[in-house]
Amino acid sequence: MNPDLLADAEAIKELHVLWDPVYPFLAEHFGEIYGRKDGMVIEMGPFCGTVFAMAKVGIGESFLIATFPPGLSEFFRGETKKHGAGNVKVIESTPSLADVPKNCFDLAVFRGALFFPALFEVDFAAIDSILRPGGTAVIGGGFGKFTPKAVIEKIAQPSRSLNVRLGKREIDRGILEKSLRKSDLGAKVELSSEGGLWVIMRKEPLSLPNDRKR
Repeated sequence: MNPDLLADAEAIKELHVLWDPVYPFLAEHFGEIYGRKDGMVIEMGPFCGTVFAMAKVGIGESFLIATFPPGLSEFFRGETKKHGAGNVKVIESTPSLADVPKNCFDLAVFRGALFFPALFEVDFAAIDSILRPGGTAVIGGGFGKFTPKAVIEKIAQPSRSLNVRLGKREIDRGILEKSLRKSDLGAKVELSSEGGLWVIMRKEPLSLPNDRKR
C-alpha cells in the first residue's frame, strides 16, 4: 500500500477508537433526525463508527458500511466481530458509490464528509441516488447535539491532532451551498449547525393513488 494511504488509514483507525464514547450520542442525534426505527441504514466513508451504536439501540433493521479510501474494509470487518454485529455488512467502495444499490437505503450517514478534501470529494448526487423514496441522508461532521461537554473535552485535543494529520479543512458554507445547487438533487436539502455542520437530505416519498386528493 502507498505509504501515505497507510499513514492515513492508521490515523483513521486511531480516530475511530478515540471517538468510541461519542458514537452512542451521535446515534441519538441521527435517530432524532431520521425519526424512525425501521429501514436499511448505510454509513459510508472512512469514519464509520455510529452504525454499531445505531444497530445496538435499534435505529434501523439492516446495516451496510461502504468504506473508502482503500485499506479500511478489513479493519471494519474486525469491528463488526468485536461488536457482535452480525447484521452489519462491510464493503470497500468509492465516493461515487457505484457498487452500492440504488434507491435502497432509508438512512445514509456520511461523517467527516465536508472536511477532508485530501481523502475524497463528496458526491452528493451519488448519495441522493442510493436513497429510497422517503429516505434521509445526514452528511457532515461534529460531535452532535447530545454529546456531553465532558466527553468532548476529554478527546478534543487528540482528535484535533489526528484531524490535522488527515488534512482537515474548515468548510465555507457559501461554497457548500453552491456545490449543493450544482448537484441537481432530487432530495430536499437543509443545512444544520446543531452539534457541528450537517447537510440533511430528505427524498420525497412516492405519491400513491390513494394519497391524491379527489
